[in-house]
Amino acid sequence: MSVSLNHLVLSAGVDSSTLTSSTGARKPSWLKMKMPAGEGYSQLLKLVNEKKLHTVCQSAKCPNMGECWAAGTATLMILGDVCTRSCGFCHIATGRPPFLDEDEPQRVGEAVAMMKLGHCVITSVNRDELPDGGARIWAETIRQIRLQSPGTSVEVLIPDFCGNWDALQLVLDQRPEILNHNIESVPRLYKRVRPQAKYHRSLKLLQIAKDQGHVTKTGMMLGLGEQEDEIESVMDDLVSIGCEILTLGQYLQPTAKHLPVERWVHPDEFVSWKRRGEAKGLRHVESGPLVRSSYHAEKQVIAHAGV
Repeated sequence: MSVSLNHLVLSAGVDSSTLTSSTGARKPSWLKMKMPAGEGYSQLLKLVNEKKLHTVCQSAKCPNMGECWAAGTATLMILGDVCTRSCGFCHIATGRPPFLDEDEPQRVGEAVAMMKLGHCVITSVNRDELPDGGARIWAETIRQIRLQSPGTSVEVLIPDFCGNWDALQLVLDQRPEILNHNIESVPRLYKRVRPQAKYHRSLKLLQIAKDQGHVTKTGMMLGLGEQEDEIESVMDDLVSIGCEILTLGQYLQPTAKHLPVERWVHPDEFVSWKRRGEAKGLRHVESGPLVRSSYHAEKQVIAHAGV
């Protein structure tokens, strides 16, 4: 099979849809999604199955799956499809992963080369049961992409490795074009949204990457109960550590067991946050109801990483 695509997204941490918010307000019309179909969708599904790779599009019920797959943009994740954390927003299965797939980096490299990609984005589940949080597999995956597809730029959307900065360094040493780690929400909501994470630990990770010359990126969901001044404060924190790129999108409840949507954020408000974030000093804010971490990733690497 020969597939030629613009870019491959290997990403996670996105959500599906809910019918109402916690106040009973029905999902607005601007959150309608396209169902997956077409030749591009079929080709990507075949490739993913052949290479035994995982798609976060399906695991996390991404709202952009129909649009992206039909256009030939795959969304995959490394280190398996079971996460050791229990974030309140995420649909990916939680538990103890059954094994570590040592051959996965090779297969990811083959997939990227087969599709002749200009840019790829890689992410993973959390593997807190591993001493290095999976950083060795991360590093080998980047190496395999460089080896098998030397013309492809690489963006990584990484976990926090439980604050193991030696593990983080294994990834940084591979010099990805963009280093992404998601803040996800405001500090006050962390106990509900990211109970095993720490806000200031995530900021520290981004700071370490920035200090080593990496283009840094992060993402946050709106609609979980955050207040305007709290969003402002997070933006100020990001500017203070030199973070360049921020993505903002609407939180969508994957199932009734996950955190409820507190409010639907109007598209005009997302436009306002883009203006306000960039006025504060963020180089680029990608902001909209269906924006996710990898949305327009190939354009961002050209604009901000000089690729």
